[in-house]
Amino acid sequence: MNKNYLLAAVLISITLSGCAQKASWHANEVAETEKQTFSVGEVQRNIRTGMSSAEVIETLGSPNIVSTDEKGREVWVYDKFSTEQVVSASNGLTFSLSNVGGGAARTSQSTTTVIIKFDNNNKVRDTAYHASRF
Repeated sequence: MNKNYLLAAVLISITLSGCAQKASWHANEVAETEKQTFSVGEVQRNIRTGMSSAEVIETLGSPNIVSTDEKGREVWVYDKFSTEQVVSASNGLTFSLSNVGGGAARTSQSTTTVIIKFDNNNKVRDTAYHASRF
């Protein structure tokens, strides 16, 4: 009879240790990924004073807002807001009211605003940008 208890204890231990995941494993599963369509770095690297509006569209795509300043010159605004939620979980075993398992989650939001001002010849005269992550 002791053999049966010992065998049952060993099997339960193996089963429980195989189902439980460490929190660090889940943290790695929800590691941050970069997938912005445009970034402040891209604007700094690729948008230059004197570029044509067509070149700006090739680089960043169409702007969200097009307006004019007090002198009738075009001002383009690229505004991006994103929310990312990543969840990693393992269910493990369920015994009556207790659940053996673990998980991790991460939610982040970011905003990126780029303002491009053009001169009378539709060439870039100034850029401004702001990015935040929370």
